[in-house]
Amino acid sequence: MLIALLACIIGLVLLVWSADRFVAGAAGLALRLGMTPMTVGLTLVAFGTSAPEILVSATAALTGSSDLAIGNALGSNIANIGLVLALTLIARPILITADTRHQDLPVYLLVALLAGLFLLDGHLSRQDGILLLAAMALIGTLMWYFRRARPEAAEVEIPEHASTTGRDWWLFISGLVVLLISARLLVWGAVKLALGLGVSETVIGLTLIAAGTSLPELAASVAAALRGHADLAIGNVVGSNVMNLLAVLPVPALLAPGLIDPALLLRDYPAMLGLSVLLMVLVLVAGRARLGRLAGLILLAGYAAYLTLLAAQSL
Repeated sequence: MLIALLACIIGLVLLVWSADRFVAGAAGLALRLGMTPMTVGLTLVAFGTSAPEILVSATAALTGSSDLAIGNALGSNIANIGLVLALTLIARPILITADTRHQDLPVYLLVALLAGLFLLDGHLSRQDGILLLAAMALIGTLMWYFRRARPEAAEVEIPEHASTTGRDWWLFISGLVVLLISARLLVWGAVKLALGLGVSETVIGLTLIAAGTSLPELAASVAAALRGHADLAIGNVVGSNVMNLLAVLPVPALLAPGLIDPALLLRDYPAMLGLSVLLMVLVLVAGRARLGRLAGLILLAGYAAYLTLLAAQSL
């Protein structure tokens, strides 16, 4: 138990330290590659910070814990909106871009509905996994094409950046590596503590592992907001959620297809979809104004309500 607790502490410290390096490198590369921070958030940062979910889901599926793997994908999306984005908004309000309002969030909601269709029969097959991966390739290609098809200069004003190319790459790569290692260490320690307390596998996937694998998103998003790149933060959350449904969810479908826990469909998927719709409503209400701390508190309250329900049903 002491080793597990120490792993949690060390993992958290390394996570916070590496997040700042990672975001600094990503913001620099955004300028040098002719991309806005928002676009980087939807691509490089989103994929990089989704790697822990892919790793954990693959490990869980290969060891016969498909419900844990599916719970990780759904729970990470719940945590990304109700915890990561909520705390980011509390740290600093975000000015929602037109692309986020009219393209990124609607696409994410469509992906969430698509994932729900595959879960509806209570079974994940290899065919489901292949179709989800095909959808990821199609959506990724379309989003990349539409972003390149028109100027992005008016979307986000990129701040001055005085770093060198080599330093940007070093910050990005080293920060990402330490982020992934520290997140894995933190999740390992948290799972060991949870197992020692007798917590069920499904609850572990939905809470500790989901929140743990979302910590890179949390650290990177809050660090991005504090550094003045709040657009990268919301791009990271939206992009990571799409990746969780189209890249992480297919992992258990491909490696260990079979029946899923009914609670995942009746309780956890609706919670994810509900928070997603709530975010869209808040964005539409905010309009061209900043999405601020009140919205963050509302999303955080929704996440707290979900955890309360989960705890009540687990007792």
